[in-house]
Amino acid sequence: MSWDYVSGILILSGINLMTVLGLSLLTGFTGLFSFGHAGFMAIGAYMAASMTMKYGIPFFIALLIGGISAMLVSLVIGRLTLNLKGDYFCIATLGFGEATRLILDNVQYFGGARGLSSIPTQGTTTLFNVIIINIAAVFVLVSIIRSRHGRNMVAIREEELAAQTVGINIFKYKMMALAISALYAGISGGLLAHYLGYIQPIMFKMVKSTELTIIVIFGGLGSVSGSVIGTILLTFLPEILRSFYNWRLVIYGAAVILIMITRPQGLMGGREFSIKSIIKSAKKFINFVRQRIQNKKEEVKS
Repeated sequence: MSWDYVSGILILSGINLMTVLGLSLLTGFTGLFSFGHAGFMAIGAYMAASMTMKYGIPFFIALLIGGISAMLVSLVIGRLTLNLKGDYFCIATLGFGEATRLILDNVQYFGGARGLSSIPTQGTTTLFNVIIINIAAVFVLVSIIRSRHGRNMVAIREEELAAQTVGINIFKYKMMALAISALYAGISGGLLAHYLGYIQPIMFKMVKSTELTIIVIFGGLGSVSGSVIGTILLTFLPEILRSFYNWRLVIYGAAVILIMITRPQGLMGGREFSIKSIIKSAKKFINFVRQRIQNKKEEVKS
């Protein structure tokens, strides 16, 4: 397995991670399930690609424009749908995602069903750039979650009526979570466009939205660490199984189902990695090994 191949999978993992991080805030910390984030990715991808191709705007500024475009659309969608409860919001987001794909299918300015090609790839979505953007995205997300705003979002997830009773503006914080998650998805779409060098509406079907939501649940709702681990595992797994081409998606699905049955709370179950927890775990492991060695020595002496 060559480094170019591995780095390509790492780049795809980083691209997926951007959307998964946004979804983690919306679904894992605020409790709103969305099946339309492929639509926000599509908006970001087409806007960022158009900026670099047609107007010669620098890559990072184009990414930001793509992300902001997706965020502005999310404000309109949120205004219309965030008062819906439970499954109705899921259905509304699903409809938005499919509507976005069909609109792009028929808008010739964006290439219609053929999409856009010859998107600049040289020096754009490199592994280094993706890692830097991911680190910045994780830092911002963790800062939001640890702030008063993040605690209010968690309160809405746990008990919406109680949160409203103590004075939390439910609609405001739901809108904030949706807007930030759309911003992340839009940036992710721009990264994808400049990595592949082409985009088509068919790439942003409902299956893509479902895959991203599965990653959030797989990693653990309410866990940023779980989102990172889940994204890397579920991006690498199909590639590792590529030698079993006819069966790889079956094995992939079975692996996801197995984890969901054995650990319904996800891999991390709402917990986070931290330097303190890693050091504590390392100390426990070292003490365990020392104890085992000591026991062995005592057995030999006796």
